[in-house]
Amino acid sequence: MNPKISDFGLARIFGVNELEVNTNRVVGTYGYMSPEYAMSGIVSMKIDVFSFGVLVLEIVSGKKNNSCYHSERPLNLIGYLVDTALDESCSPNEVLRCIHVGILCAQDQPTDRPTMSDVVSMLTNETMILPAPKQPAFFVDVNPDEEVLDVLNNDSKHCSVNSATISVLEAR
Repeated sequence: MNPKISDFGLARIFGVNELEVNTNRVVGTYGYMSPEYAMSGIVSMKIDVFSFGVLVLEIVSGKKNNSCYHSERPLNLIGYLVDTALDESCSPNEVLRCIHVGILCAQDQPTDRPTMSDVVSMLTNETMILPAPKQPAFFVDVNPDEEVLDVLNNDSKHCSVNSATISVLEAR
């Protein structure tokens, strides 16, 4: 895979020694905004990392971040997440590494996200051991077998087999 992404824009508002700024209004597309920026207008060095993680996961999956679960796809995350167009052009290890880095970048807490220089190292150094991501922010612990059976036995359409909350974000 050859990256062609250079800047997400908000990083340019920082002064030389500033690590965090607060904007007067929230600007951007909600699906790519970090939680701290979307909810509080707080801009840190890690908001672009979050956006990059979302983009990596979109590129690997071939889907926008707001697409729903499709019942005809396999019931495993990798089978669902990976775009079939990548089957021949990329090695499975490369794709899994991109997914892992994308998840690390899109973590809820800015302190849990890597820096962009760490992201570059993770993507270019295949021998580098990647840290495990933290538990997702809106994770609800349920028995996965019961959840899948409930979805398969129900005739109504579901957007996900996962138990997750849905948040509607609005500008202030």
